[in-house]
Amino acid sequence: MDKTATLTCLASQLGLEPTSAKILVVGMGGTGLSVGLFLRRLGFQFAVTDSRAKPPLLDEVMQMMPDTPIFTGGFDHDAFKVATHLVVSPGLSLNEMAIRKAVASGAKIIGDIDLFACAVTAPIIAITGSNGKSTVTTMVGEMAKAAGVKVAVGGNLGEPALCLLDQEADMYVLELSSFQLERTTVLTAAAATVLNISADHLDRYADLAAYAREKRRIFRDAGTMVINLDDPCVQAMQEAGRKTLTFSIKGPADFHLSQQAGVEYLMCHDRPLLPLAAVPLEGRHNAANALAAMALGHALGFDFGAMCRAVKQFKGLEHRMQRVAEIRGVAWVNDSKATNIGACVAALEGYDRKVVLIAGGDAKGADMSELAPAIVAKAKAVVIMGKDGPLIGQALTGSGVPVHLAANMAQAVQKAANLAEPGDTVLLSPACASLDQYKNYQDRGHKFCKAVLGLTP
Repeated sequence: MDKTATLTCLASQLGLEPTSAKILVVGMGGTGLSVGLFLRRLGFQFAVTDSRAKPPLLDEVMQMMPDTPIFTGGFDHDAFKVATHLVVSPGLSLNEMAIRKAVASGAKIIGDIDLFACAVTAPIIAITGSNGKSTVTTMVGEMAKAAGVKVAVGGNLGEPALCLLDQEADMYVLELSSFQLERTTVLTAAAATVLNISADHLDRYADLAAYAREKRRIFRDAGTMVINLDDPCVQAMQEAGRKTLTFSIKGPADFHLSQQAGVEYLMCHDRPLLPLAAVPLEGRHNAANALAAMALGHALGFDFGAMCRAVKQFKGLEHRMQRVAEIRGVAWVNDSKATNIGACVAALEGYDRKVVLIAGGDAKGADMSELAPAIVAKAKAVVIMGKDGPLIGQALTGSGVPVHLAANMAQAVQKAANLAEPGDTVLLSPACASLDQYKNYQDRGHKFCKAVLGLTP
């Protein structure tokens, strides 16, 4: 990071001057800590606040930034009142009263991604979407490595973006959430994609259109727009005169699927790249993820051979269509990362045979009736659990799909085992968030794996 150039950019783009800015970092998680360390390195004075009495990283913040004022146990309104800039962590809603009052008084909201954008000169590949973004982000990173590019990968996945500045990189691949994008104004990506749009985070957004608008921000000034032609909401984001690459698993596109001599291939126009059977991931929707990753890599000039090698060697991510075991002829798949309806639908549609589905949790305000058609088409039985599991059951009333209620994951796995027959797949794809019963989706997935591996062989 060139300190002088970064300070110049921060001043011109965000109005951040070390001598005059009064910065309040809101949120003391991983992102907040990365922001504090970044500002400290550049000589800014700032304070940190968190509504929790003892945030998870409080000790680290106190140790690494001992001279920084820290306010915990509720938002200190005096701190917000004097702030000229709020760097708000993605996990916090901008509708918090203290934040709204500060903005009304003239404070400017910025995010860690804007700070990052001012500090880098290397190309950025930016990836968002309701589903698949972690898989595509990781896959693009592996493609870059296979192509001999020194790459750093992070953002919403893994390391916070500002932590990537400590790595020597010739390219950055960032997964970005709608919460990160809604407070981003200066990001310019060399290539960017919105993979798909489905109902998610409707507890934070007024409606699906508002959620999609925040996702669309990723295309602001992007060099190449990578568009999913199978998603009408994403397809509508195309802009005339912009450099664009398209992908589809349903029809013609720049990157698409096609039969060649009886074998289905991932294609670039008329060029076969890789047999679909060589993609080592569960579910047909992962073919779309591979095509999106190839389109992004192609936009940055990656060699096709390197990209194909990376796809063939890609083992997938934990809790994302992760094949856990095969027990008595039944395959068990952990898709705990499916925290919304779209992710569950994509997982179900990837199967030719009907599955036993385990679903439920915190629906985050989504309408579970939208999940019913995919379940009816692709599930032979459903085991529901969690706070909003009964909403799934209600949506299936009269559908003919058997619904079984479980109190916890161990019980859900046992009930699914009793329902499944040799040749079946039991799929954990909750269509809901996990925080009603678990620490996070990872904890939920680990509980599933533990219960599965505890079944009698």
